[in-house]
Amino acid sequence: MEENGILLNDRIKSLATLGESAQTEFKSAKGGFPGSFWESYSAFANTNGGIIVLGVAEKNNKFHFDGLDEATIIKYKKIFWDCAHNRGKISVCLPRESDITIENIGGSYVLICQIPRANYELRPVYVGSNPFGNTYRRNHEGDYLCTDTEVRRMFADAEHDRHSQDARILSRFNFERDIDKESLRQYRQTFATLQPTHPWTSISDMDFMKKIGAYAIDFETDKEGLTLAGLLMFGNYESITNVAAAPSYFVDYRERIGTEDSSVRWTNRIYPDGLWEANLYQFYIRVYNRMIQSLPRPFMIKDGVRQEETPAHDAVREALINCIIHSDISAMGNIVVEHTDDKFVFRNPGMMLVSKQQYFKGGRSICRNPILQNIFMRLGGAEKAGSGVDKIVGGWNYLGLPNPTVEEETRPDSVVLTLALKREVKTSTPQDTPQDTPQDTPQDTKKTLRKEQKIQLLLEFCIEPKSLMEIMKHLGLKDRKSFIEGYINPLLSAGNLVMTEPDKPTSGNQRYVTANKPTD
Repeated sequence: MEENGILLNDRIKSLATLGESAQTEFKSAKGGFPGSFWESYSAFANTNGGIIVLGVAEKNNKFHFDGLDEATIIKYKKIFWDCAHNRGKISVCLPRESDITIENIGGSYVLICQIPRANYELRPVYVGSNPFGNTYRRNHEGDYLCTDTEVRRMFADAEHDRHSQDARILSRFNFERDIDKESLRQYRQTFATLQPTHPWTSISDMDFMKKIGAYAIDFETDKEGLTLAGLLMFGNYESITNVAAAPSYFVDYRERIGTEDSSVRWTNRIYPDGLWEANLYQFYIRVYNRMIQSLPRPFMIKDGVRQEETPAHDAVREALINCIIHSDISAMGNIVVEHTDDKFVFRNPGMMLVSKQQYFKGGRSICRNPILQNIFMRLGGAEKAGSGVDKIVGGWNYLGLPNPTVEEETRPDSVVLTLALKREVKTSTPQDTPQDTPQDTPQDTKKTLRKEQKIQLLLEFCIEPKSLMEIMKHLGLKDRKSFIEGYINPLLSAGNLVMTEPDKPTSGNQRYVTANKPTD
């Protein structure tokens, strides 16, 4: 316990040194259990989770312990649990028993509360009994009160399994007036090429639309018509942006490559300029064909046939489709794809329905627009088994490029996926281990990764408990001592990694697991 205590002390000190952030909040409790605690609880739960340290005061950007005694902090811990289980105080209790701990740091007791990110079906997490006016989220400026519109979008996300936004039936729209027949013809032609013996290839357009979910009938209400998914995918732009459908719909591809002229904003742009039918299918075809021109096409033969596409092409296809099918059509902002000499950036409006850890872990498919997902899946994209991210990561590993990154931004809400197109080369420093030196062999991807990227790989790998040897093998590292000193100990001290047997740090059964909080 002594070693674990030292690690935790170092962790609190490091948190205090860094100060408050998007995932850390310090609160003084000298005058009693602070009421603002629950605002921060709500904010962390509705964003990316975080840590609230009770018993630390901030003054002039410096942090000081309150000097609380053990009896007081034990009382505060009881208050926490009493309130956390009181629906009149907070809408849902998220932490586990192990997430709330008491620590003695130099004679001053603190209560450390790790607040997990709430699953989408539990959001919004709010203070009191009314979500409107009592729901908070977190950004780098601290806790902020959500607008009623933001709260409603959280409720909509929570209900998306039963009432997805793209399943909405648009009864006043019709096939002849509102669908672009050429887009539907192109889609069906591609579908038939991929599955020439499929029975759907010979049915009528309307029957085909019904089969893929682009047209639906609600048997309870007898309401029928184009679904929002069908209109977005194949519709005329004027129909899509009608006030009864998706009036804020806008898609935008911005390309700036091969120029150093500061007066050139974009070298190419694809957006609704009236020169093409700007539905999702046409946007996807145009943007994908444009982006893959920057990817290498090595000469490969498989079964006597030249293979033009590589795992990197699969990665770009999956990233683009993910950007489309996870978009919150009702949220502020647009679907934006940017292509520069250095990177691909995919930005879609809305919050993530899973944490970043779950996103990279995969295995669970949660899609905001499941009908659009199904329509793209018929073309070989949009993996439903939760393996789409594996294709993205694997495709970039194939090129020997840095791992993709995903971030959430607020106001407006958006998810940003970035695929770097260049390796980041750093000069060696005395602190670097030999394994951290960049190499030029794409086949040995792990050797090309920077230490920061290896740390991210480590944390993603350790979602489930792993031994030292398993982690080292996964990262391609061999020096046990350097690995422990350069990776394991700093991550334990920062609280990003925990031991399964903290009382026996040298146990042969020791395993390491990523802490139950988001990591950057």
